[in-house]
Amino acid sequence: MHVRPLAIEGAWEFVPQLHSDPRGVFLEVFAESTFSDAIGRSFELRQMNTSVSSAGVVRGIHFADVPPGQAKYVTCLYGAVLDVVVDLRVGSPTFGQWEAVLLDDTSRHAVYLAEGLGHAFMSLQDGSVVSYLCTQPYAPGREHGVDPLDPAIGIAWPRIGRAGQRLSQRLSDKDAAAPSLAAALEAGLLPSYDVSSIPPPH
Repeated sequence: MHVRPLAIEGAWEFVPQLHSDPRGVFLEVFAESTFSDAIGRSFELRQMNTSVSSAGVVRGIHFADVPPGQAKYVTCLYGAVLDVVVDLRVGSPTFGQWEAVLLDDTSRHAVYLAEGLGHAFMSLQDGSVVSYLCTQPYAPGREHGVDPLDPAIGIAWPRIGRAGQRLSQRLSDKDAAAPSLAAALEAGLLPSYDVSSIPPPH
């Protein structure tokens, strides 16, 4: 498995080796030794979540209070999504910036994002299945969101889906009502950047 650090510190893309034969495909979705060698820390699994989304559904931008935060290892088991990491850490040199990775059931890439980073994705086809390995369980009082359509962040959400269909953005009521980045900053909701808490890639 190849591991590539993204431009936002604390986020990595994992590219697995696919073993194909007439029966199908086999791959390692996650390997603790590969993860810890690349990231410099172990992944302490506390919860696994799965979502199924219609084409055009946007989920996020979600993040949790730090500490303890919630790191995630995200894969797309079926379909395709544009997965987005947003730096919400106040004081970070890339604060407010985002980076996107295509996750699908062909390349089988994965994304890891450390505590304090925001996560969002858009489904590019009906029935896209996304799996999240999480280092902390869901805790409603510590979970927050930022508007994924905030022009100050400027995420370039796709307009065309995997099959060439035109996409219409669909958000939950909660995500649609999420504050802008500026409002979340003013309200003191955002985590602080602490470079010492982010192990460098080896």
